[in-house]
Amino acid sequence: MNASPEALPPGGDGEATALEEQIQRLQARVRRAEERRRALLHIMSDLNDSNRKLGDQRKAMLHILADYEEDRSRLAQSNIRLEDSRKAMIHIMGDLRETTQEMERREQELRDKQEQLVQAGKLATLGELTTGVAHELNNPLNNIGLYVGNVIDRIHLDELETEQVLAELESAMEQVRKAGEIISHLRTFGRAAPVTVERVDIDDVVERALSLMHEQLRLRAIEVEFDLASDELIVLGNPIQLEQIFINLLTNARDALVDEKRRLVRIASKRDGERIKISVSDTGPGIPLEIQQRIFDPFFTTKEVGAGTGLGLSITYSIVKEHGGDIALAPSGEGATFEIELPMAGADEGQEPLL
Repeated sequence: MNASPEALPPGGDGEATALEEQIQRLQARVRRAEERRRALLHIMSDLNDSNRKLGDQRKAMLHILADYEEDRSRLAQSNIRLEDSRKAMIHIMGDLRETTQEMERREQELRDKQEQLVQAGKLATLGELTTGVAHELNNPLNNIGLYVGNVIDRIHLDELETEQVLAELESAMEQVRKAGEIISHLRTFGRAAPVTVERVDIDDVVERALSLMHEQLRLRAIEVEFDLASDELIVLGNPIQLEQIFINLLTNARDALVDEKRRLVRIASKRDGERIKISVSDTGPGIPLEIQQRIFDPFFTTKEVGAGTGLGLSITYSIVKEHGGDIALAPSGEGATFEIELPMAGADEGQEPLL
């Protein structure tokens, strides 16, 4: 605040000057105080802003802590559920392991039963073949007796000629070998052996099956006609089981032709891409439509009691399926025609277990 000249106390210019300096100092202090006040106001304003921000941050932190606590609670619940799920999974895995072991055991039992069924079918087939095989063996035995008898007669007559005796004995030995082959074939066919697969020529299988059935077909005046592919048809399979397929089909055809005037069995084969197709047909009365869906069922037979086991076509179906093939009764104008499809063996496929 400025004092007017009239209000200056007496005392001269020196006093006035000191007073003015004092006034200036006071005014400077007032200005500094005002600046400090303004700075303090700014500081207070900044402090208030900081307090507000801190409050907002505290609220946000409280929200975060609340969310964290909620998440922790949910996580704890999830961990509990996860632990329950883990325990349930352990139980499920244990049950699954037990179920798998039980299934494997039952599959093995089923496989054993199937092998027993196949073996029973082979023995039944051998029983049916007994008469024919007896005739088949009778011829070489008669010939052996004839050749040996000739040698004995020459000994008694003292007409031994070395070359002629050797010829008679060699002929007898040839008949012995033939009889031995027949017996060996029967023993191989009837033997229960580990089932393995190998490269097999279908034509060879058909020929071996016919060698066992030949006499039975001949005695019943049944003619067999062939239409086999010129190509070599190789499958990966078990030769004895494959042979049983054709023996069963030939046996069915034999029985179907008993009362027929025209008695013919036709066996045909061909290659169709990577598959082999074989058909066995006969000129019999055929299979009635109403029972065609049941012909591959185990123990189903239309024969009289004691005349058949009902296993032949069932075993045939099982063997074909085990070899990755299909068998079906084909539509036919006369008689019955069974069509078999088997996969061709690859060039690099060899011997291995049959699963």
